[in-house]
Amino acid sequence: MSTFSNVLREPGVPMNRTSPVRRARRALLPALGLMLAGCAKNAPQDFLHPKGANARKINSLQKLVFPMAAVVGVIVMAVVIFVVIRYRDRGQPIPHQGHGKSSIELGGIVISASILAVIAVPTLGTIFDLAETSDCKMTINVTGQQWWWEFAYPVQEGITQPIVTSGDIVFPAGECVLLRITSRDVIHSFWVPKLNGKKDAVPGRVHTLRFQADEPGVFLGQCAEFCGLSHANMKMNAVALSKADFATWVAKQSSTAPMIAADQPGGAGQQAFVSYCTACHQVNGLVDATGNPIINQADANLVSGAAPNLTHLMSRITFAGGTFSLLTEQCRADLLAATPAEFGAKYLAGTSEQCLNKVELKEWLRNAPAKKPMYPTPNANGLKRGMPYLALKEDQIDSLVEYLITLK
Repeated sequence: MSTFSNVLREPGVPMNRTSPVRRARRALLPALGLMLAGCAKNAPQDFLHPKGANARKINSLQKLVFPMAAVVGVIVMAVVIFVVIRYRDRGQPIPHQGHGKSSIELGGIVISASILAVIAVPTLGTIFDLAETSDCKMTINVTGQQWWWEFAYPVQEGITQPIVTSGDIVFPAGECVLLRITSRDVIHSFWVPKLNGKKDAVPGRVHTLRFQADEPGVFLGQCAEFCGLSHANMKMNAVALSKADFATWVAKQSSTAPMIAADQPGGAGQQAFVSYCTACHQVNGLVDATGNPIINQADANLVSGAAPNLTHLMSRITFAGGTFSLLTEQCRADLLAATPAEFGAKYLAGTSEQCLNKVELKEWLRNAPAKKPMYPTPNANGLKRGMPYLALKEDQIDSLVEYLITLK
């Protein structure tokens, strides 16, 4: 540490509060720590250890480009340091101002152009490879909004009726999936580092992205474009299943939630859900007293006009836009540690009552804006962003959790 301090110390300048070098050191050390922390092997959002063909192409490209950029950077910094030290002002007369040397200028242009040409060929090849989606066998529509991701599966081979979910984007491992990405409000950016690069979600536009995982597992993702107060909390899980397990998942997602009698476990919670939650959230299968389906009115209450569909909430592993885990710490660790052969069965088992993270779920129901930053007041049209404070009583929260557990 003393050697490092001596390197940064300006000759003749004491290390005190006013020293710019001391301020630079204070800023540099945390930055170095964060940089080294990012090098941890197999981190949750580590792009240096790809788990799919698309991410491997990107990683192969950066292995070529980064060393070249590093060499150029070192040379440039060395020249700058040499010039600053060698020609620093010592009170000498201002030298003659010429127009430079043509040979040096032309040499710099030729060398720079040559380096860029070497980089351009594999870069363009990778861009075209990643843009090719004709071999993708499945399509998933991805919609970003403040602050969660919606995943909609249109009717296609293997899916006989539309499926709408959130938090977990589930797909078959070992084959290309086409993502059609857009936004309902502001610009977001969809990014699962282990599977592919970033793709912006822009209102009024649809951007496509190849998606593929080598084997079953969970791959963590994140919104990579600042989109408001809870940008950092806008996460997702990319869940790859074997083809057989994916077919099982589709069959479960295609079912509806059962109606529960008022005197049965979860019945009181279902009534509370209808009273407080169906204004924004949809649960397929709920009907009113006349037998008509209860349809959410999110378009009349929320800026984005949509809220997560909760029909199969307990088939997921997170809630509140992927921000919080539905699973207790131990159960989540067991799931993430499962081998590819074991993973499908464990994921399809869903979140059991024993594994449910009731503490955090109740905190969310108790005061959602306190758990996840949201706009405190409605917009000019009286519409909200995110889940509002509902002022629920503790017995109502308990009954709602009892009902939510039934949404398998």
